[in-house]
Amino acid sequence: MKTLAIAGTDTDTGKTILTGALLAYCQQHLSDQSLGLMKPVQSGVGDREWFQEIFDLDQSPQSLNPQFFEAPLAPPLAAEQEGREIDLGQVWRELQALRNSRDLLLVEFLGGLGSPVTRELTVADLARDWRLPTLLVVPVKLGAIAQAVANVALARQMKVNLLGIILNCVEPRSPEQIAQWTPQDLIESLTQVRVLGCIPHLADCRDTSKLAAVAASLDLETILGRVSARLS
Repeated sequence: MKTLAIAGTDTDTGKTILTGALLAYCQQHLSDQSLGLMKPVQSGVGDREWFQEIFDLDQSPQSLNPQFFEAPLAPPLAAEQEGREIDLGQVWRELQALRNSRDLLLVEFLGGLGSPVTRELTVADLARDWRLPTLLVVPVKLGAIAQAVANVALARQMKVNLLGIILNCVEPRSPEQIAQWTPQDLIESLTQVRVLGCIPHLADCRDTSKLAAVAASLDLETILGRVSARLS
């Protein structure tokens, strides 16, 4: 597996934390592998700036984030405010260039699987059309089960290659809250998709050692596939 996409059930689910954790882990334990990172479309300041601040990325800013819009809105609305169109052709060219030059590419999508990228296409459309194995990040909160079920149903309808679900504690959660709000057995029974781990709440998201440790607690054999067999 050369490319891995990270999607969520909504905004603020912890996609960036998972992406950062996997990136930190690979930089520390797969030093013989060349890594790439992409945020295809971003509206407003946020993820790309965090990645640039925390990580040493051997790639151009344009390959990291091919399409950027100032307003923190859905991309088609943000683009229209600037009198621009979303150029997915440019995104695809940058994606292919990274795929051809890197051993592993992480792609963090915006919003949820149903979030619009253009007026015609959603995140799920891109994950399907670009044939990206995808992780679904589900935040640990009340209503998480319904969000997981709805997003997995959308992924199945759109024929997205869903590798599994990652639970994420966006806020501090007790073991009891995690068990009650996101019971793994019930989520797996309702979705028929495996839960591959749970990310605890991180008070310091800039500590790459802690991020790498978080990734190590996940089911990396499933997440990274054959790449994980080359751990140093």
